[in-house]
Amino acid sequence: MTKVTTTSPLSRRRLLASCAALALLAASASAVLAEPLALEKDELKFGFIKLTDMAPLAIAYEKGYFEDEGLFVTLEPQANWKVLLDGVITGQLDGAHMLAGQPLAATIGFGTKAHIVTPFSMDLNGNGATVSNEVWEMMKPNVPAGDDGKPVHPIKADALKPVIEQFKADGKPFNLGMVFPVSTHNYELRYWLAAGGINPGLYSPDDTSGQIGADALLSVTPPPQMPATLEAGTINGYMVGEPWNQAAVFKGIGVPVITDYEIWKNNPEKVFGITAEFAEANPNTTIAITKALIRAAKWLDENDNANRPEAVEILARPDYVGADAAVIANSMTGTFEYEKGDKREVPDFNVFYRYFATYPYYSDAIWYLTQMRRWGQVAQTQPDSWYEEVAKSVYRPDIYLKAAQMLVDEGTIDKADIPWDSDGYRAPTNEFIDGVTYDGHQPNAYIDSLSIGLKSGETVSGAEVVSQ
Repeated sequence: MTKVTTTSPLSRRRLLASCAALALLAASASAVLAEPLALEKDELKFGFIKLTDMAPLAIAYEKGYFEDEGLFVTLEPQANWKVLLDGVITGQLDGAHMLAGQPLAATIGFGTKAHIVTPFSMDLNGNGATVSNEVWEMMKPNVPAGDDGKPVHPIKADALKPVIEQFKADGKPFNLGMVFPVSTHNYELRYWLAAGGINPGLYSPDDTSGQIGADALLSVTPPPQMPATLEAGTINGYMVGEPWNQAAVFKGIGVPVITDYEIWKNNPEKVFGITAEFAEANPNTTIAITKALIRAAKWLDENDNANRPEAVEILARPDYVGADAAVIANSMTGTFEYEKGDKREVPDFNVFYRYFATYPYYSDAIWYLTQMRRWGQVAQTQPDSWYEEVAKSVYRPDIYLKAAQMLVDEGTIDKADIPWDSDGYRAPTNEFIDGVTYDGHQPNAYIDSLSIGLKSGETVSGAEVVSQ
C-alpha cells in the first residue's frame, strides 16, 4: 500500500515560494556570469599600418574575440602614421595600432596636440636596422667573425662609424630612414648609433628635422616603401618593423645588422591608442576592446608560439600586411635572417603576451619621454615628476586591470599572467647594447648618464647646444 503524505495549503505555498526564490537566485547568478558589458558603442573602426605587430587586431577580429564582447569592428589600413593619428583625433577612427611615442607626443603637444591614452601595450621587440649591400661590405671588415665565419652578433654601431666617416670624406651624406619622428624606430636607431659614437642629430623648436649636428641624417620613410627607397639609393639604410627588413633580404638588396631586441632586450613597441574623450565616454566599450586584445595576444604566444604559422597565413592576406607569407614567417615564427642564408634562432623577436607584454607600464612611457628630451623634442629640462605625470595621463593600467580581472573571472586567462601588484614600473635594467642602467623612477639621472644628447640644463639654440 502506497503511503500518501499530505501538505497544508500554507506549507505548500511556502515550499513553492522557496523553490521560486532558489530559481531566481540561480538565474541571477547565471546572469552575473554570462551578462556582457553594457556597451556604449558597439560598431567600431580601427586603423593600422601594414606591419606584423598589428597582429593582435587581426587575431581579435579573425578569432571572433571582438564579437564575443559584442563589438562589431572594421579594420582599415592607413597610408602612414600621421594619417592614422589624425584619424583617431578627428573621430574617423575609434582607435588604432600606434607607435608608443604617438600618444605621448600628442599629449605633450609635440606635433599634433591631443590627449591620447592607451590601455593596452601591443608587443615587445619586432624592429630591425638594415643597411644597403654597399654599406654592409664596408662594415664587414670592422665586424668580428665567429668560428663558423659568420658575423658575431650583436653588431655595434662602432662598425658603422668608419663607414660614415668615409662617406663624409667623400663629400657624401649618410642617409637613414625611420618611420616617424616619434616612432620607436627613431629612438632605437638613435640609441644604437649614439652607443657607437655616431651623433644622430638634435631637434629644436625652430628646426624639427632632427639633423642638427648630425653625423648620420635620419628622415621619415613609410615602412612599406623602405626596401624600394633603399634599392633606389635614396637612403643607405633604415630602421623598421617586420616584414620590411626580411623583405630586403629576400630581394637581395640589403642586410639587417641588428634587431631592437639586441639594442634593448624586450623593449616595448606598439600600443593601442584611443582619445581620452573616447575612453571617458565609452568606459565599458574600452574595457571590452581591451579584453579582446588581451585574448588575441595570448593566442599569439601560447603553447610556445604554436599558433604563429596560422597567424602568418592571416597576416599575409592583402587585408592586413599583404606581404609574402615566407617573408613574414622569417621573423614571426622565432627566427631572423641577417645575410641571405644566415638565419638564426630569435624566439623572442616578436613577443605579444609573455613577460607581461600587454601591460601598459609607466616606465615604458617614461623611457620614450627621456629620448624625446635627449634629442630635443622636449626642448627644456623637466623635473622627474613631469615624466611621471605625463606617463600616468597616457598609460592606463587601471583600465587594463579591469579587463584582465574579467578575463580571469571568466576562466579565459590565468591570474599569474598579469602583474597585479605592479606599481607601474618595471625593475631597473641594464639590458641595453651599451650596458647603461635605466630606472624609470629617475629619468633625469638616466638622461645625464647617456654619452650623446642633451643633458640637464641644456637646450638647442640655432645649431648650438646652450645652457638654459
